Amino acid sequence: MYDSTYPKKRYQHTLKFLKEHINKEERILDLGVSNPFSEILREKGYQITNTNGEDLDLDFSAVQKNQYEAITALEIFEHLVSPFNVLSRIEKGKLIASVPLKLWFASAYRSKTDARDRHYHEFEDWQFDWLLEKAGWRIKKREKFTNPVRKIGIRPILRRFTPRYYLVYAEKGL
Repeated sequence: MYDSTYPKKRYQHTLKFLKEHINKEERILDLGVSNPFSEILREKGYQITNTNGEDLDLDFSAVQKNQYEAITALEIFEHLVSPFNVLSRIEKGKLIASVPLKLWFASAYRSKTDARDRHYHEFEDWQFDWLLEKAGWRIKKREKFTNPVRKIGIRPILRRFTPRYYLVYAEKGL
């Protein structure tokens, strides 16, 4: 997906946030296949297991095993038709989740070549909060942050000060 580059600012911000809430002794299930960020977490000493590419709209078996103290779901829920289903089936633990925010100046992302790389949702912060709360999660901390790009134009200028990502730490059953 990222070839030889990856979103360095987003990864640094997410890693700092995760370090505040999850320690290296806690086992993490990362929703989604192995990716550059899960590799960074492994290099930093975190115990992380990824899901295997199963359709999380239909197959909840990975989250129902209760083998993990924490779940990470970074840029995954926008790809699900109904993120509520998988969120509600996690019985307990910690959750670090991030989603792209809906931007008034850009339409939702969709790939014309990869059916798994499409956004069914781009959230407003309050929508994601309601989704988590309805699924039984208690939000403990939340942050929004920007994602500047080095391009010329109106949209790149707007991306310098308009939050693009929403990052949440929540707990359930603890």
